Amino acid sequence: MSGLTLAVCQSCPPPSSKESWRGPLGEASGRQKRRILGPMAIPHASSGQLIDIKPLGDAVLTEKTTALFKSEQLECIRLVLRAGKSLPPHSVAGEITIQCLEGLIDVGVEGQSHLLQAGQMLFLAASVPHGVLALRDSSALVTIVLSN
Repeated sequence: MSGLTLAVCQSCPPPSSKESWRGPLGEASGRQKRRILGPMAIPHASSGQLIDIKPLGDAVLTEKTTALFKSEQLECIRLVLRAGKSLPPHSVAGEITIQCLEGLIDVGVEGQSHLLQAGQMLFLAASVPHGVLALRDSSALVTIVLSN
């Protein structure tokens, strides 16, 4: 996971120490799991609570990726990547959308490049391998349908 620190809610149940952790952005275990799991910048939003997703502007340089909310069936994450940073190819069990809020990101899907700029969204079916590269300092809204 190049250049990414994913904040994960302290109230979400952690995996047992014997199993690998399968998070919203792929699988991690051992040292990776300790690096990914960390204190939450903000608590998950509650039903009916407003969530500000406007572009971060200059703050995109200092903000970290944050889980905005997680329910039984849906998770929403604000992905923040500095220019040149990436998420290596991975897949998630549920369907996802990636909506670019600012900057420019390249989502690689099955050998094809999809350039997303502010205001554009990409839908991916469940289990489709994909990677993300920030071509500019960027933030995106990632929504994941969780499998039961």
